[in-house]
Amino acid sequence: MYSDRQLRNLIVPLVMEQFLGIFVGMLDTMMVSSVGEAAISGVSLVNEVNFLVIAVMGAVATGGAVIVSQYLGYGDRNFSDRAAGQLVLISFLIPLVFMIAALCFGRGIIGGLYRQIDADVMDAAVIYFRITALSFPLLGLYNSGAALFRCMSRTNTTMRVSLLMNLINLAGNYIGIFILRIGVRGVAYPTLISRGTAAVIILYLCFRSDLEISLRLQNIIAWNKDVIRRILSIAVPNGVENGLFQLGKVLVAGVVATLGTSQIAANGVANSLGSLAYITDSAMGMAVVTVVGRCVGAGDYEDAKYLIIRTLKIAMVLEAVSSLLMAATLPLTIPLYTLTGETAALVRRIILIDAVATTVLHSIAFVLPNALRAAGDAKYTMYAGILSMFVCRLFGGWLLAKVFGFGVIGVWIGMFIDWIVRCICFAVRYRSGKWMNYRVVGN
Repeated sequence: MYSDRQLRNLIVPLVMEQFLGIFVGMLDTMMVSSVGEAAISGVSLVNEVNFLVIAVMGAVATGGAVIVSQYLGYGDRNFSDRAAGQLVLISFLIPLVFMIAALCFGRGIIGGLYRQIDADVMDAAVIYFRITALSFPLLGLYNSGAALFRCMSRTNTTMRVSLLMNLINLAGNYIGIFILRIGVRGVAYPTLISRGTAAVIILYLCFRSDLEISLRLQNIIAWNKDVIRRILSIAVPNGVENGLFQLGKVLVAGVVATLGTSQIAANGVANSLGSLAYITDSAMGMAVVTVVGRCVGAGDYEDAKYLIIRTLKIAMVLEAVSSLLMAATLPLTIPLYTLTGETAALVRRIILIDAVATTVLHSIAFVLPNALRAAGDAKYTMYAGILSMFVCRLFGGWLLAKVFGFGVIGVWIGMFIDWIVRCICFAVRYRSGKWMNYRVVGN
């Protein structure tokens, strides 16, 4: 169903889109680091919480994308449009709940998760959390619209909207930090404005009648139990997995928060730099949902198997290149952050270890499960992902960091052990062929 040229046209804009998001996130961290290590520590801790919400929103978008892609492959345009409308509805309602909780209980949430942080770190974290929480429903709407365009393989559109969103965010960050000098507010408000702009644009484009999928108001405001059930059959297991996975990362960040401001800052900067190496796998994870979903919807499992292996090979090559670039550019990137010598040395050590582990493990650990989800096999990936996260990354990271005294390095080693276990679980599942028994459409 997809030639190499079609795959390239699908993947390249996704890689560019992911790069833009990560790059602007890095610039956010660099800019806020100029305010002081308390500010960068507060932002990095809150980002772990925000990523929990973003992970749940991403799971909903993925669930909708799987259903829409399978129905496109199945040839049912009417059901595809209905599923698209319901995806937009629940993509707004679910993050709305998170937004209200953050606004009402922001300080309590941060304080409950990170009990031993300094007062100045707490103040910065609460300010950043409350402002960025206002953007949750807007980001949910943007995610749903972007997912629909990816289902249609129109990733050039999402790339352009993402470019605009990130340019607005970047310009706003500069104004807020260096001109208005309003501290962490200077990176929080541009996030809100840029996400709102992107949501309006992407949804406006989704209403075009000449597309393979078109939004209609009646499909958005309706409450179609069958459509929502099908979306949630993928979104709920994926959301539980992603949510608990990110919760585990938040709890891991809580372990890091007990190690001192220097190690918190090193962890935040290493996460910022290390995310560059994950760009290609993030893009490939989105691409594989579209291609495998369409193949499974059409009942063409031989093509699905071919495309899974093909995308994995591409992902591993791209991952190796991006990891090498990340490691090679450390002499240029680390000085961009305002760090002490001790913190900078720790960041360098973490990134070099991460580059090796990412090259070998990351694609199988995170792209392959997306292929299984696209086929409808969402519960297995949920159980395997949750178990690995809490046993290896959380407990193992705590054990290595606190008991054996490896500090923040031990936390990262626990993460790599988690990747190894995920690789084994998902490779065994793929080879068993059981994932071919969970098609959502035609039932």
